Amino acid sequence: MEFMGSTYKGDYKNGRMEGMGEYTFPTQTRYVGEMKDGIFHGKGVLHFPNGSKYQGVWEKGISKQGKYTFSDGLEYEASDWDYCDGKDRRFYSERCNGLKPAGESQLTDRDPPRVIPEGCYDSGNGFYDPNTRVVKDYEGNFLRNTDDQEHEWIVGTCRKGWDEFTGGYPRNSALEDK
Repeated sequence: MEFMGSTYKGDYKNGRMEGMGEYTFPTQTRYVGEMKDGIFHGKGVLHFPNGSKYQGVWEKGISKQGKYTFSDGLEYEASDWDYCDGKDRRFYSERCNGLKPAGESQLTDRDPPRVIPEGCYDSGNGFYDPNTRVVKDYEGNFLRNTDDQEHEWIVGTCRKGWDEFTGGYPRNSALEDK
């Protein structure tokens, strides 16, 4: 863990984190709670560096129910929240750097976001071309071919390299003046 920048203080069983413990990520986010077989399992609390926290019940590393409390005391509660499952990168930079002012979009965890080549998707560790079904790293080096499941996930959830209207029509001031 010290090579990854994380630390753990707590109980072990058979050389794995198990029982009560405190796991600190490199971002200084701390998990305090129950562990099983090296992952979050049971009741626990994520304490974020900005003063907010997430109290939840974890099952095999995935939050199944819980309550998020912002640093100002505002509470948000949900069940089966997939925010912390590693597959969903939404809100990562907001958690680390705070929210942007109203009206400014936060598209990725980078500011400014990477420019995506036309026709490709940002898969999180590189660009995906759905025509070749190949993911290349951000420098253009081959990473992997995708299977059908990864292709569907990327096409359905990742940021695109083109603009696309998703509802309504752009305003036409010439029509509004009539």
